Amino acid sequence: MRIEIICTGDEVLTGKIVNTNFGYMSQKLEDVGLSVQWETTVGDDRESLLLAFQLAGARADAVIVNGGLGPTVDDLSQEIAAQAAGVELVLHEEWLRRMEEFFHRRSRVMPPNNRKQAMLPATAELLDNPVGTACGFALDIGKARFFFTPGVPRELRRMLEEQIIPRLLARSGEQTAIFLKRFHSYGLGESHVDSLLTGVEELVPDGSVKLGFRAHYPQLETKLAARGVDMDDIRRKLEPVEREVRKRLGNFILGEDEQTLEGVVLGALAGRHGSLCLVETFTSGQIAARLAHLPSAAGIFRRGVVAPTLDEVWGTVGLPKDASAGAFTVEIAEAVAEAARRQAGATHALAVLVDLDEGADRIDLGGTICLAIATADKVASRRSRIVGGREWVRLGAVELGLDCLRRFLQDLPVYERIDFERA
Repeated sequence: MRIEIICTGDEVLTGKIVNTNFGYMSQKLEDVGLSVQWETTVGDDRESLLLAFQLAGARADAVIVNGGLGPTVDDLSQEIAAQAAGVELVLHEEWLRRMEEFFHRRSRVMPPNNRKQAMLPATAELLDNPVGTACGFALDIGKARFFFTPGVPRELRRMLEEQIIPRLLARSGEQTAIFLKRFHSYGLGESHVDSLLTGVEELVPDGSVKLGFRAHYPQLETKLAARGVDMDDIRRKLEPVEREVRKRLGNFILGEDEQTLEGVVLGALAGRHGSLCLVETFTSGQIAARLAHLPSAAGIFRRGVVAPTLDEVWGTVGLPKDASAGAFTVEIAEAVAEAARRQAGATHALAVLVDLDEGADRIDLGGTICLAIATADKVASRRSRIVGGREWVRLGAVELGLDCLRRFLQDLPVYERIDFERA
């Protein structure tokens, strides 16, 4: 099936807003085995929109149009869709009632211009929007089935997943029971994981399980998109593939599916009735930011010390100033972690200390990371060097610290060489 996505709006065309909707739609379609062949961005211009719809209707099998369903004069999707399909716009009474109820539940009166959102092409099929006033719709233009969606991300996402993807799968003739299994890892690059997992798809000979990746440094998401006649069929197919992925990626898997690294860390601490304090330099407190706001952090996260440099840390954690004499070492990180843990009265402490290279930000700018994890009777530490610019170092230090804490809590080796570090 050949699919095109058309994104509308002057603000998208001119770059005033970043078009995250296209990336989301394309990724979701890829996850279920549907590939996008074309992406078009069009401004709020009648002639340009009509030409884009006509071109897409001539070359694609299915088209998703995003945006232009609002109540204002520059929202043109319904009007131009009707023109391209050669039909009239008609009032959809059911959706008008839905909108009036939407405003009534919020103790508001619906503005007159919202009535425009209930004007749909005469041949359109309604696509429900349970979280907004812009209904979607589908109709044929040329040889393609068009699906019109609102630009508001949360409204688009519900409509795409609940309304559009099932229709696309049905039109494609593929098995419509689908499932996406995800593995999250830190420390291995995409090409490395690709080579490690060579041949895993062949464990399911009918080709109904597809391997894919989504790299978002510092993590990598490994995906298994599976099709079957039902979920029992899918689980049977996935079982040997999942087992092999876990075997080959081993300790580098930090979580699966909806799990997050910070959630896994807090869950492990809760399982030990533990508590945590943090010391961070150069990270802007991003480790604490990943943990402290989560509901599961209540009663676990005790304290976070955030400092621009190591010199600012000593007095804060109760160490004498001369404790920093000498080289930047893991021993210093261990001393900081132990002191912070005692001072906070926590069962665990994580210290992530970064010594950034001097000079302007550049691709070869790096940082040395010394981190330590301390409990009342044990200390683990490691040293690493990451190169790639200030932001690359900062993100790497945050992820390295959290992942080492995850490993420590899961009784795994804190040190295994990662692809992102330099000797």
